[in-house]
Amino acid sequence: MMTLSSPHSASQTQAPGLPRRAGLGLKNQHFTQVLKTLPDVGFFEVHAENYMVAGGPFHHYLGLIREQYPLSLHGVGLSIGGEGPLNREHLARLAMLIERYQPHSFSEHLAWSSHGPVFLNDLLPLAYDHETLIRVCEHIDQVQTALKRPMLLENPSTYLQFQSSTLDETVFISEVIRRTGCGLLLDVNNVYVSCINHQRDPMGYIDALPLHAVGEIHLAGFAEDTDSLGDRLLIDDHGAPIDNAVWHLYQQVLERTGPVATLIERDNQVPAFSVLHAEARQADRHLMEVCS
Repeated sequence: MMTLSSPHSASQTQAPGLPRRAGLGLKNQHFTQVLKTLPDVGFFEVHAENYMVAGGPFHHYLGLIREQYPLSLHGVGLSIGGEGPLNREHLARLAMLIERYQPHSFSEHLAWSSHGPVFLNDLLPLAYDHETLIRVCEHIDQVQTALKRPMLLENPSTYLQFQSSTLDETVFISEVIRRTGCGLLLDVNNVYVSCINHQRDPMGYIDALPLHAVGEIHLAGFAEDTDSLGDRLLIDDHGAPIDNAVWHLYQQVLERTGPVATLIERDNQVPAFSVLHAEARQADRHLMEVCS
């Protein structure tokens, strides 16, 4: 790994951390069932942007569920990798939300989704070079200062690579974590999707990351297609059960990290709660195996 310049300072208060259990993304269609049955789930996670209003039914139910379960907030709109400055209004609303619910964890993506006044409803890839590295680190420092806590940075799922990149993705992520003191949200499905798309070894990618910094793991399903050359193309759509290859990769990750809080993600074609709960129980079994 190449040596880069000295790290930024990080002086945030450490968040309590999620339990080393499997959690679920909380969907509004499951609010009442969760409150009625209080299922055995390690934690729930919500997208922060869905709660950036003063009141309403989402807040009503989340407040009740937060009284019973640990909570994780996952951001999708900060545009950490964007060329322009962070949206101060968005960051202020995020700080208010964290103050309100005191989540055990906050995470965001290594991606960009805004350009000037235009917001794109997507998580777009970055060119990995020194200029982008400095910008991403400055943005993360700004977020952690505003939130008064360290955040977790999620590795992306990608479908193209920039010829202008001068750093490997794992080197880039490692250096961001070293400079800012943020943690890593290791999305195992993203690793598998990206590595298949770019013909890389998934375990080689994982072993090149700073696994000591992993504060949460994400598992999800993908869709499959072919590209213009007829090669296999995986799409991180969060709309299917977790693939067996991702479960296998997850087990290999846990053998290296030990038990880590693990989220089951399903954002499209959301099934009955029992289906998601079964996947959470499967993840819990993997977590228990590495504890024995």
